[in-house]
Amino acid sequence: MSVKYDTKHIDRPIWRDFPTSLAEIKYRAIDQPLREITWFGREKIAEDESGGDTDIIVMDGRDDIAKEDDKRNKYWAIITTGAGLFSDGYINNSISTVSLCLSIIYGDQYLNSRAIQNVSSIAFAGTVVGQLTFGYIADNYSRRAGMLIGTTMLILFTILCAGAWGVGTSGTNAGGLFAAITAYRFFLGIAIGSEYSSSSPAAAEASNLFPAGRRNRYFCWFTNFMIDTGFVVSSFVPLVLLWICGSDHLTPVWRITIGLGAIPPLSLFYLRLKYKESAAFRKTKFQKVMPYWRIIKFYWFRLAVVSIIWFLYDFSAYAFGTYSSIIISIVLGEDASLVQKFGWNVVLNLFYIPGAFLGAIFADWWGPRNTLTVGLILQAALGYVLAGALEHLRKHVAGFVVVYGIFMTMGEFSAGDNVGLLASKTISVPVRGTLYGVAAAIGKVGAFVGSYVFPDILRNAGGYNTTSGLQAPYWVASSLCVFSALLGYFFLPPVDQESSNDEDRRFLEYLTSTGYDTVQLGYPEDSKIEFGHESCSDADWKIKEKHQTEEILGN
Repeated sequence: MSVKYDTKHIDRPIWRDFPTSLAEIKYRAIDQPLREITWFGREKIAEDESGGDTDIIVMDGRDDIAKEDDKRNKYWAIITTGAGLFSDGYINNSISTVSLCLSIIYGDQYLNSRAIQNVSSIAFAGTVVGQLTFGYIADNYSRRAGMLIGTTMLILFTILCAGAWGVGTSGTNAGGLFAAITAYRFFLGIAIGSEYSSSSPAAAEASNLFPAGRRNRYFCWFTNFMIDTGFVVSSFVPLVLLWICGSDHLTPVWRITIGLGAIPPLSLFYLRLKYKESAAFRKTKFQKVMPYWRIIKFYWFRLAVVSIIWFLYDFSAYAFGTYSSIIISIVLGEDASLVQKFGWNVVLNLFYIPGAFLGAIFADWWGPRNTLTVGLILQAALGYVLAGALEHLRKHVAGFVVVYGIFMTMGEFSAGDNVGLLASKTISVPVRGTLYGVAAAIGKVGAFVGSYVFPDILRNAGGYNTTSGLQAPYWVASSLCVFSALLGYFFLPPVDQESSNDEDRRFLEYLTSTGYDTVQLGYPEDSKIEFGHESCSDADWKIKEKHQTEEILGN
């Protein structure tokens, strides 16, 4: 697909994503969304643009070697990423069941203390540290090193968390148990953060090697869909354990639930030992210190927009997920058995799956930005309906779970699938780990804040046992959805099947135009590459004095 060559990224890099004229505003609001929709022409586009395994063109004649290398590597990257993010979903969501078990075992010791917030939220604080740290490791050293270190930590601290014990802990007295769980979950969060900054960029690079028309769905299926699968499994496992152990033995239920989370990363460790860096990363990695000021000037605006949307999405999504078991138990009432509460929680979590699966497909058909916007508006509408009809729905548990579940489905269909996709596809390969980590970290700050203030929102609006208290989170979340939809629609850059290749080209052109020596990019033993299929000769007039560009972009 040929597009008009735009030099705004060279002429005005700081404002390249900001609409600066009425014509540009019109294009953003009307023309651009229509260009991103490929519903009826997807097969033609896939045929015309199908880079498949040839999106990376090696300039030294080793085309066949590079093609075979990346053909094998794309499957390894997708598989290892999917397995890793499954653990993220399982470990994060299982704390909902753990929190419910602890509230039953220790009663007011847990419910009336800060422990209910600390145990649920501290992993998000650790995740932020991990995302920033491993983002640096992924770009400056290697994706593989980051994934292996993170996987090792994931296994170790999951086991420690499952066996947590404190001074004075007994069957009826918590003692130092809550402090021990909190400490282990912080380090567990650091390990989870490594999955975002190390493996998700690798998945983006692998998905770009699939045929055009299918790239977005593969990224979403092996990132967000895997997280949601972890959510579902983490709600079903304690139900099975409850059948086995009984409601009078909840300690083994919550401990085994956490401990089983160590099994997926154990099997994943071997896959990551075999993982090989993609050619795109090997040939564009910064060998010296990153030009951070240049990077900030080039990416500040889109990074800010994506980060805000991610913050708002995680603010509500993770808070609802963390406290879903408690919400269900309140709606069911005191007479409901624990098996009923766990069972309805499984049903509720199943609603994540269709949203994540279909959102990935529509990200290819409608484009990520359109899918994000439409999904968020629909989610907001459902949230307002749920809040307004909550008094009636509380009397009909099945109806409440269905409406609540569809509300969560639309969250996965929209921001759940597409915010990470937008963060990865709109950032160039050599800085993807770092900037993706920053955006994801800001998102996890939202998750931390949401999980921490969620109980306060309920209490300030009337309490857990009042309709007004349960309504408040839905009013807040729905309003944030509307704001995110408007922000994404008007200020996010377009993302089509070739956006990743185009962004690599623009970033390299920008670096060269500022006088940066692009010979510094890539492993010394690897040749330079050209991204995508389009020749960049149209830009030569603008940066022709920078001879190094020809080695990377071709003529």
